Amino acid sequence: MGFFSSAHRRRTRTGVNGPNTGSDRSRVEPERPGTELEEISRRGLLAGVGAVGSLSLVGSSARVGRTIPGCERAAADAGPEHVPRPVDDDVTMFRRGLRRYGYYPDVTVPDEVRVDWSTPVNRIGHTAAKSTPRPTSDGETILVAADTGVIRALTPEGNERWRLETGASRSLGFHGTPAIVGDVAYVGGYDGVLYAIDVESGELIWRTGIREFDGAIAIGSSPAYIDGRLYLLAEYSDPASGALWEIDAETGTPTWSDDRIWGMPHPSPAIDCDAGRLVTGSNDGVVYCWEFPSLEFAWSFQAGGEGGPDGESMAGGRFNLGAEIKGTTPVYDGAAFVGSWDGRFYRLDLADGSEEWSFETGQVIMSNPAIDPDEGVVYVGGDDRHVHALDAETGDELWSTNVRGHVIGSLTATADAVLVGSYDTHLYALEKETGSRRWRVENRGHVTSGPIPRGGRIYYAERGVFSNFWDDSEETVFEEPGHAYCLVADD
Repeated sequence: MGFFSSAHRRRTRTGVNGPNTGSDRSRVEPERPGTELEEISRRGLLAGVGAVGSLSLVGSSARVGRTIPGCERAAADAGPEHVPRPVDDDVTMFRRGLRRYGYYPDVTVPDEVRVDWSTPVNRIGHTAAKSTPRPTSDGETILVAADTGVIRALTPEGNERWRLETGASRSLGFHGTPAIVGDVAYVGGYDGVLYAIDVESGELIWRTGIREFDGAIAIGSSPAYIDGRLYLLAEYSDPASGALWEIDAETGTPTWSDDRIWGMPHPSPAIDCDAGRLVTGSNDGVVYCWEFPSLEFAWSFQAGGEGGPDGESMAGGRFNLGAEIKGTTPVYDGAAFVGSWDGRFYRLDLADGSEEWSFETGQVIMSNPAIDPDEGVVYVGGDDRHVHALDAETGDELWSTNVRGHVIGSLTATADAVLVGSYDTHLYALEKETGSRRWRVENRGHVTSGPIPRGGRIYYAERGVFSNFWDDSEETVFEEPGHAYCLVADD
């Protein structure tokens, strides 16, 4: 979880669509109501106080009219809406594609399951959701990125192929999920470094240096990949802020960035090639949207809320800390779907960012929702301890199920069930039509990764187990590591 410093709250930026003053952007954005004041980017602020060593990259104004063949192919594809994009059997990534649906229409979930194997991976008490185990495209290797900074390659049977210890071990390790393209995996760490790893050998191909992301302190975002380019968010402190980056996947060289983001952003960018949009949220409670592939800034949307526990806000009150957006925003049907700490789940028009509907839970929402595009249903969980099935067009609730604990990780939709982890230490399978519980599996810690069905198995991970974690008056004690699990049918 990112925290906002007093230096951040003293910043003078009060809008997200005003004139740009950052070193990598030179255009003026269209004026929108309530955003007429000047925008000050993170680089612009640091440059103003004599900071040195920051990058000056080609801004989006120089990219108008560019094309990305993979996005053109994806937009022209007339196949089923549920097909992951890019349409490439050799690419696998977080939430199963650029649109971040988390949908597996060809998978049915067994009526009963058992734990086939588990292995210890996570040992850090950080409150962010844990990295999701990611199978390669052929399903023969499962990569597990741990909060210890170790990446492991496992067989479907749980045998270790290799392990790689990285510099992220000196921070909070990994929370993002690898994107796997052919025989290369890409994952960012809480050391602010992006790693490219050979999937077969576990050898490091390249890693970015601290200057290449302009002094980023963390990358919790899971990369999106298309046509040789990676897109991810980086986090900064003093002031607390973020940036969207485009990176050459072959070399690790950044090719573009936009640092207009406030707050330390955790979500993973979603791309809709049909609508020509890239969207993400951040800890400032704002959804940001760029045209794609030109990367011209398009619009922003501010979630509601009254600020944090002490009514805190930032940028002259423009942004409410209590409205933080930590979940990834899937894009479907010309809309973006996003939950906020303001207790609402929104559908936003991708064309202009206008709110089409919102659903109120009254509690923090920070999970990654799943979308079934065949049925037009979105599934979301939150701190209200419920999973809600909503009509994607109207926002009407179809059913709601209590899973007895906070839901902060990723939901997964299959042909017949919704898989979801809970703070109550269980992984649940819910009937997709009714929400009734099919089964639940007891684990050790909070289940906060996404559950991934592959080859008759279900992979997921949990947090480590701590006592007194939420009690400041007592010493926090590490009890046992969180495990990665593999479930199989219990015939």
